[in-house]
Amino acid sequence: MKNTRAAYRYALALLGVAEETKQLDAVSNDFIMMDSVINQTREFLLFLKSPIINKEKKKRVLDEVFKGNVSQTTSLFLRLMTTKNRENILPEIIHQFNKLRDERLGILNTEVRSAVVLSKEQQQAIIEQMKKRTGKSIRLKMKQDPSVIGGFMIQYEDTVVDGSVRRQLEVLAERFASGAV
Repeated sequence: MKNTRAAYRYALALLGVAEETKQLDAVSNDFIMMDSVINQTREFLLFLKSPIINKEKKKRVLDEVFKGNVSQTTSLFLRLMTTKNRENILPEIIHQFNKLRDERLGILNTEVRSAVVLSKEQQQAIIEQMKKRTGKSIRLKMKQDPSVIGGFMIQYEDTVVDGSVRRQLEVLAERFASGAV
């Protein structure tokens, strides 16, 4: 909980600086790349979280790894994180930053699970319906899930719209069990 609050505060501060300096896109792209590095290289994550490695060595390694690959704003932010011994919460900061940025830009991250891969036309129809329903821009993430059987499930924020055949079968089974059918 404490790290989430700290990550939120650092992300909010960086978002403010990135907007003021008109570096929001650059910092966002830097964080996408850094998140990829962290998620693909377990050793790098362990390095960030290690209390044994001193902060000067961490600064040098972060400078070498990201030098020339990130904006000056991101580079200064990384140095600040290591100075404050907060590099260990960098993954949480990246997550909070992306969440805050999407809120500010009016982007709604939506996950759609379906038994089969939906066509581009079907995906576009879902996006249009979600735009009408929420009034926000939609970022769609597709997942194939055979357990859905047919139809699809949409999840955004804390809402689930379940139009799956699996759910319809569950409802039918409940109705039979209760004697309603």
